[in-house]
Amino acid sequence: MLEKTNRINYLFDFYQPLLTPKQRSYMEMYYLEDYSLGEISELFEVSRQAVYDNIKRTEKMLESYEDKLHLFSKFEKRTQIISKLSEAVTSPEVKKYVQQLQDLD
Repeated sequence: MLEKTNRINYLFDFYQPLLTPKQRSYMEMYYLEDYSLGEISELFEVSRQAVYDNIKRTEKMLESYEDKLHLFSKFEKRTQIISKLSEAVTSPEVKKYVQQLQDLD
Protein backbone atom coordinates (compact mmCIF):
# COMPACT_ATOMS: atom_id res chain seq x y z
CA MET A 1 0.00 0.00 0.00
CA LEU A 2 2.80 2.43 0.87
CA GLU A 3 4.48 1.73 -2.47
CA LYS A 4 1.22 2.50 -4.32
CA THR A 5 0.74 5.68 -2.29
CA ASN A 6 4.29 6.83 -3.09
CA ARG A 7 3.78 6.10 -6.78
CA ILE A 8 0.48 8.00 -6.89
CA ASN A 9 2.09 10.93 -5.05
CA TYR A 10 4.88 11.09 -7.64
CA LEU A 11 2.44 10.78 -10.54
CA PHE A 12 0.34 13.51 -8.96
CA ASP A 13 3.42 15.74 -8.69
CA PHE A 14 4.20 15.28 -12.37
CA TYR A 15 0.71 15.39 -13.85
CA GLN A 16 -1.43 17.52 -11.54
CA PRO A 17 -1.58 20.43 -14.02
CA LEU A 18 -3.54 18.09 -16.32
CA LEU A 19 -6.24 17.46 -13.70
CA THR A 20 -9.37 19.46 -12.98
CA PRO A 21 -9.47 21.56 -9.80
CA LYS A 22 -11.86 19.06 -8.18
CA GLN A 23 -9.61 16.11 -9.05
CA ARG A 24 -6.61 17.97 -7.65
CA SER A 25 -8.49 18.79 -4.44
CA TYR A 26 -9.65 15.22 -3.86
CA MET A 27 -6.19 13.77 -4.58
CA GLU A 28 -4.40 16.33 -2.39
CA MET A 29 -6.76 15.74 0.50
CA TYR A 30 -6.75 11.95 0.21
CA TYR A 31 -3.08 11.28 -0.59
CA LEU A 32 -1.18 14.27 0.77
CA GLU A 33 -3.28 15.44 3.72
CA ASP A 34 -4.55 11.95 4.71
CA TYR A 35 -8.25 12.86 4.78
CA SER A 36 -10.68 9.93 4.79
CA LEU A 37 -13.25 9.47 2.04
CA GLY A 38 -15.94 10.40 4.56
CA GLU A 39 -14.21 13.64 5.53
CA ILE A 40 -13.80 14.66 1.90
CA SER A 41 -17.42 13.80 1.11
CA GLU A 42 -18.62 15.96 4.01
CA LEU A 43 -16.52 18.93 2.92
CA PHE A 44 -17.70 18.73 -0.69
CA GLU A 45 -21.24 17.71 0.23
CA VAL A 46 -21.21 14.66 -2.02
CA SER A 47 -21.48 10.95 -1.30
CA ARG A 48 -18.54 8.94 -0.10
CA GLN A 49 -18.98 6.77 -3.21
CA ALA A 50 -18.69 9.84 -5.47
CA VAL A 51 -15.37 10.75 -3.84
CA TYR A 52 -14.12 7.16 -4.11
CA ASP A 53 -15.11 6.94 -7.80
CA ASN A 54 -13.46 10.28 -8.58
CA ILE A 55 -10.21 9.26 -6.86
CA LYS A 56 -10.11 5.86 -8.64
CA ARG A 57 -10.80 7.51 -12.02
CA THR A 58 -8.10 10.08 -11.36
CA GLU A 59 -5.59 7.36 -10.40
CA LYS A 60 -6.30 5.64 -13.74
CA MET A 61 -5.84 8.95 -15.55
CA LEU A 62 -2.49 9.52 -13.85
CA GLU A 63 -1.35 6.02 -14.84
CA SER A 64 -2.55 6.67 -18.40
CA TYR A 65 -0.55 9.91 -18.56
CA GLU A 66 2.51 8.04 -17.30
CA ASP A 67 2.03 5.30 -19.92
CA LYS A 68 2.10 7.98 -22.61
CA LEU A 69 4.62 10.51 -21.28
CA HIS A 70 6.91 8.46 -18.98
CA LEU A 71 7.88 11.46 -16.83
CA PHE A 72 8.05 9.43 -13.62
CA SER A 73 9.97 6.49 -15.09
CA LYS A 74 12.50 8.87 -16.66
CA PHE A 75 12.82 10.67 -13.32
CA GLU A 76 13.55 7.35 -11.56
CA LYS A 77 16.18 6.38 -14.15
CA ARG A 78 17.81 9.82 -13.97
CA THR A 79 17.91 9.60 -10.17
CA GLN A 80 19.60 6.18 -10.31
CA ILE A 81 22.19 7.33 -12.86
CA ILE A 82 22.98 10.51 -10.92
CA SER A 83 23.37 8.48 -7.73
CA LYS A 84 25.83 6.11 -9.43
CA LEU A 85 27.71 9.07 -10.88
CA SER A 86 27.89 10.69 -7.47
CA GLU A 87 29.42 7.55 -5.97
CA ALA A 88 31.92 7.07 -8.81
CA VAL A 89 33.19 10.63 -9.24
CA THR A 90 36.20 11.83 -7.27
CA SER A 91 36.93 15.15 -8.95
CA PRO A 92 35.55 18.08 -6.88
CA GLU A 93 34.67 19.98 -10.04
CA VAL A 94 32.71 17.07 -11.51
CA LYS A 95 31.04 16.45 -8.11
CA LYS A 96 29.80 20.04 -8.28
CA TYR A 97 28.12 19.33 -11.64
CA VAL A 98 26.61 16.11 -10.33
CA GLN A 99 25.19 18.08 -7.40
CA GLN A 100 23.70 20.59 -9.80
CA LEU A 101 21.98 17.73 -11.63
CA GLN A 102 20.59 16.42 -8.35
CA ASP A 103 19.32 19.87 -7.45
CA LEU A 104 17.34 20.08 -10.70
CA ASP A 105 14.97 17.33 -9.53
